[in-house]
Amino acid sequence: MTSTQRPSRRDLLRTLGAGGAALATGTALTSCGIGSAAPPGNGAAEVTGPFDWRAAEGETLTILQTPHPYQQSFQPLLREFSELTGIEVRADIVAESGYYTKLNTELAGQTGAHDVFMVGAYFLWQYGPPGWMEDLGPWIENESATNPEYDFEDFFEGLRTSTRWDFQKGSPLGTGAQLAIPWGFETNVVCYNKAYFDRRGIALPDTFDDFVQLAVDLTDRSENRYGVAFRGSKSWATIHPGFMSQFTREGARDYELQGTELVATMDSDVAVDFTTKWVELARRAGPTSWTTYEYPDATGDLGDGYAMMCYDADSATYPKNQPGASREAGNLGWYPGPAGPDGSYGTNLWTWALAMNAASRKKQAAWLFIQWATGKDAMSKAVQQGSFADPPRQSVFDGAFKQTLGGFPGYLETFERVIDETKIQFTPQTKFFETTENWAVALQDIYAGEDARQRLSDLASASTASVNT
Repeated sequence: MTSTQRPSRRDLLRTLGAGGAALATGTALTSCGIGSAAPPGNGAAEVTGPFDWRAAEGETLTILQTPHPYQQSFQPLLREFSELTGIEVRADIVAESGYYTKLNTELAGQTGAHDVFMVGAYFLWQYGPPGWMEDLGPWIENESATNPEYDFEDFFEGLRTSTRWDFQKGSPLGTGAQLAIPWGFETNVVCYNKAYFDRRGIALPDTFDDFVQLAVDLTDRSENRYGVAFRGSKSWATIHPGFMSQFTREGARDYELQGTELVATMDSDVAVDFTTKWVELARRAGPTSWTTYEYPDATGDLGDGYAMMCYDADSATYPKNQPGASREAGNLGWYPGPAGPDGSYGTNLWTWALAMNAASRKKQAAWLFIQWATGKDAMSKAVQQGSFADPPRQSVFDGAFKQTLGGFPGYLETFERVIDETKIQFTPQTKFFETTENWAVALQDIYAGEDARQRLSDLASASTASVNT
């Protein structure tokens, strides 16, 4: 691999537009003869006897990935897996721009060309219901298939639940099939220019109102300095980091189950009040081209010293403090961001995970790979490469990651403050990408001058109709 850029994930909805055709036409693909053979059933029960790393010796496993620090950290370790198991691994690396198009088409066609694939959190809500993903629960529970030292409970609880769903409307995450195993993740908190704050004796704000006021006070357009960077483009990814974290902390929710209907509630009084303030924050103390901003723009402004704060993924701001990585490297610090009125530090997470293709004909080999790549030893070695933040295992975070953390003020304290309240804060639903992109468009419309209450009411009505069809 030559690429070291962390995938933005911000154009994935456009990618999904092409791949969405595959989602919609999976039946047509099968009827045309593409992948017409029925996928094999869950094979976990067929594995018997003592656990054996070499139970699938001689197999060749094919995995599908997109460039990312997690993938790059594990790439040098693949030889160790082959030496341990006798399984050869062929890793196909596809650029982000084409990754989900390829994956969607393959899964819908049920070809089983790739046995294991790398997948983002919310995509499980589309790939799981059609039966394209193996339920890994039976594999975890089978002592013949799983190393007794695997310790699934070692994963942070919010991550275990984030990759499990029963596909029922209104059901929370954490029930039903275990669709994937977390591989790496990020919380969404505030990184700030600690050196600047310290020189001026600026205190970190505890409430969202104080946060907004501080950001406004820090903004001086004549000095090319502004208060806080965060995303604003017309993408689902605008909603899921800082916005969704603070939306949750303020007491707002995206949907509620009312009878048998999932009803959008982003037009509740508390949601309207928060959204109005968030857009005003963007207008008065955000980047002047906020409506185009994605995470590289936001973190870039932080690293260059233009933005005094950045409300985004901790693993996206983390690299900016590494020596030589940015102009402000060594000057940055972290804090959870403002608590909600009731003291909530509810925080939205994103996880990259590893999943098994339900159409794979090499499921035991695939499960051996997944449990190895998400196991304590391999994950610790990957973390020691220096670019793996954050590990989803408690033991690896407490061990290898803390040892590599170095002088990153507040990072550890922030992580430990929010981790118990960190989970996917969205209600799982199969129209996530469509409805959440519409939410981002609504923010831009309000930014442009539309009435917040009316615009959010229209959004809620459209979202309710969409998720119930």
